Amino acid sequence: MKKGTILFLWVFLLCFPSQAFAERGIPILVYHSIDEYKGTGQKELYVTPKNFEEQMRYLRDHGYTLLTFEQWEDRKKVNKPIFITFDDGYKNNLKAFDILKKLQTRRFKPAGTIFVISDFIGGVGRLTSADLKMLANSGFSIQSHTATHPDLTKREKLEYELKEAKGKIENITRKPVLALSYPYGNFNPRVVEETKKYYQFGLTTTPGPYKEQNIKNERYLLPRIYVKYSTTMEDFARIVE
Repeated sequence: MKKGTILFLWVFLLCFPSQAFAERGIPILVYHSIDEYKGTGQKELYVTPKNFEEQMRYLRDHGYTLLTFEQWEDRKKVNKPIFITFDDGYKNNLKAFDILKKLQTRRFKPAGTIFVISDFIGGVGRLTSADLKMLANSGFSIQSHTATHPDLTKREKLEYELKEAKGKIENITRKPVLALSYPYGNFNPRVVEETKKYYQFGLTTTPGPYKEQNIKNERYLLPRIYVKYSTTMEDFARIVE
């Protein structure tokens, strides 16, 4: 590569870091349980606290900016934007919050989005209303994973799952609920149209980073990348880079 080309690329990355990163795509990561696996449930849906801390330290040390969906427009303004999401609202997600607080610096601020199942709030192994209030007031975003976690594509009526869940969460956190994580990642055109009545974003489990394409309903088809029990640090670096 010629010296002039290298110099141009260096200046471009220095002056326009978010534009350069957008060309590669913005990772939206999805976690479930942040805990040791004790033999119950799907092992791959666990990430140990040790591994999670190593992953978040990598993001901090490599200049990433953690965003929530309230900050969606900031993705074009900040250096190396990334979204950290958690599905199901497990109590052990508090460990993720504690780890991010531990790693906090002036530039690296704790932020994440927890998609809770509204009828499960306060249940066994789930975050309580008090937990959600604390998280919502501490940099985390509490969003919707429906009321009862059904496959929305198989439900005739969706108002309770979408509207009531949104209202219940907003009554707890006193903050807007803008985003829905589709249970099981399942959606179809009807589900998307119903989701648009109540939310500004819909998140799938379609793998890959987000790349703006200006297609119809783009914000309701957001892809996410699973981080699993078996994800190594080499895997993680490849995922986010």
